[in-house]
Parts: sequence; structure tokens; C-alpha cells
Amino acid sequence: MAALSLTHVSISFGARAVLSDICMQIEAGRFVGVLGPNGAGKSTLMRAILGLVRLERGAIQVLGCAATRGNAAIGYVPQTRSAAARQRLRGWDLVASASNGHRWGLPILGKAARRDVGRALDAVGATDLARRPVCELSGGQLQRLLIAQALLGRPRLLLLDEPLISLDPQHQRSVVELVKHVQQETGITVLFSAHDLNPLLGAVDQVLYLGGGRAALGTVEEVITAPVLSRLYGSPIEVLKIEGRIFVLSGRIEVERGAHVHDA
Repeated sequence: MAALSLTHVSISFGARAVLSDICMQIEAGRFVGVLGPNGAGKSTLMRAILGLVRLERGAIQVLGCAATRGNAAIGYVPQTRSAAARQRLRGWDLVASASNGHRWGLPILGKAARRDVGRALDAVGATDLARRPVCELSGGQLQRLLIAQALLGRPRLLLLDEPLISLDPQHQRSVVELVKHVQQETGITVLFSAHDLNPLLGAVDQVLYLGGGRAALGTVEEVITAPVLSRLYGSPIEVLKIEGRIFVLSGRIEVERGAHVHDA
């Protein structure tokens, strides 16, 4: 069974088409890097998979069922996390607060739920962060806790929306290695959006590149090519490979230079 299937999916905001007639299928257990310029629809796609965005046309299936709100089979790490960084909660409380997502405040957990929190913290190597105030943690440590949150309930699909934003290269590597480890240990399917492919090289099984309302899914070698990206961008694109890194250029300007703050 495919983890994710899109059939002729179109999404528009007003007169602007974000995704146009997208058809694709992602097999279970894959680690997929979701790439594309700012505004290409990376966050919109994830929200649509979560059932939070109305489709103009087409259908999305998650693990064989129609995409709907509150799907317990999906774990999600959103792009905006500044509020979490200011919390005086302990790490354990931050993770536990997602156990009953439909309620406000810290939940009173039973034994099974407490075991699940402990399991999720252990899965991301964050047991030592459980007693520390969240506001004292580094960006990389906070990201571990947010991934632990997303792993509560043992989801089968994990969506991470730009988890590398504002992290230095060392912490970016740590987060990518962590997610890859979780994927290999659990067999979970991962969609990991990023503004730059390079931190994901060596971890991804496939890349999903969005641009101009279109999409290309395949291996790095199949998708990150001048012809494919030129089609998506609608203008000539050059792909350079230098010392194990990949650069996507329009003219002489690096298309994805610098992290963006948010996406459509």
C-alpha cells in the first residue's frame, strides 16, 4: 500500500494556482525531501495531507484512506515554533502536552500515555532533556522535542515542515541524522521539507520538487537536473555539483540561497 497518493490535485488561493493537477504516489517507508522555491506550495501540500486545506480538484489518500483532519496515523512538526521556544515547561511536559491535542492545558496522563511519552523521548535521544526548561534549550534540542511530540501514538507518516530553519550546519546534520535513524528503526514514511537539498543528501530516498504549480518526484539523480528544474521554474536553470554539494542556479544566482521564513 502507498503511504501517500495524490490524484489530479489542484489547490488555489484566490487567482493564484499553488498546485495544478498533481498526480504522484509515495511508497511506504520512504524518506522524501520536499523542495522548491518560496511559495511553491511545500507547506500547503503538507496542510492538505493533514486535511486542513480544501482541494479545488482531485483527491489525496493517506495510507489508503481519504485525507481528513485529526488523522492519528500522521505525525506533524510545523514550521512555526517560536512560541514553543519561550515555554517555561519542562521538556517532558512539552511532549506530553500533545497527548490530548484536542484539549487545552497539560493533560493528566494514564500509565499507557506516560509510557508513550517516554518511548517518544527515547526514540529521539531526548530523555536527558525531559527535566530541562524548554526556554533554556538550543534550537536543535527543541527540534528533538518537537519530533518526539510528532511520534506520539506511533504514526506511520511523519511530516516535517522546514525543521532546519535557523539551525547552524552542525545542528542541521544532527536533525537529519535523527530523522533518518527514526525512519530506519520504525519504517515510518517521512516527508521532510527544506529550502536546500544539501543537508539531506545521503539521507533521502527520493526528492519531491515543487515549482510553478507542478511537481517532480524521483531520485536526486532523476529530479535535480537542468531539464527537469527548468520545466518547473519556467526558465533556464543550471545544476552544478561541486565537492559533493549541489547548487541550483538561475543565471549566476543561486536559486535557493538563504533560508526563507515561511512558505505558501
